[in-house]
Parts: sequence; C-alpha cells; structure tokens
Amino acid sequence: MARFEVIALDSDRDLIRSLARRLAEEGPDASRLRAVVSQSIAGEPAPKGGILAALRRSPMVGADLDLTRAREEGRKVDP
Repeated sequence: MARFEVIALDSDRDLIRSLARRLAEEGPDASRLRAVVSQSIAGEPAPKGGILAALRRSPMVGADLDLTRAREEGRKVDP
C-alpha cells in the first residue's frame, strides 16, 4: 500500500476516497472498477457494433413499417 496526495475539487473528496478504498480491497470488484476507470481515462474507442446493437434493442423492431417513398420525376427548369 502507498499513500497519495491529490489535488481535486472539494466536492469530489468523498468520491475519490471511496474509489481509493474500493481499489485497495483487491478483489474482483476492484479489478472491474480499475478496468472501467482506466478505460474511461484512456479514452479508448467504444466497441464496434454499438449503434447496431442499440437499433436492435429498439421497440420499433418488428413493427413492420412501410418506409417506401413515391418516386417523382421532379420539376422542369428553364435553361
């Protein structure tokens, strides 16, 4: 174990202390928390397929919508 000093917002004091306490416990929960925080800070891209997965969870899936549009020739334009 090591002791750290950090500079942060006073409003984050309890959050940082509880995070440090959880990480010091060394267990599966600490490992998951460490991975989530590390990924968030590193700014790694989200896994691929997230948009498709969200669309598949939509309540509109299987709603049998008719999305066809009438085809129009357009208007005449003077040359």
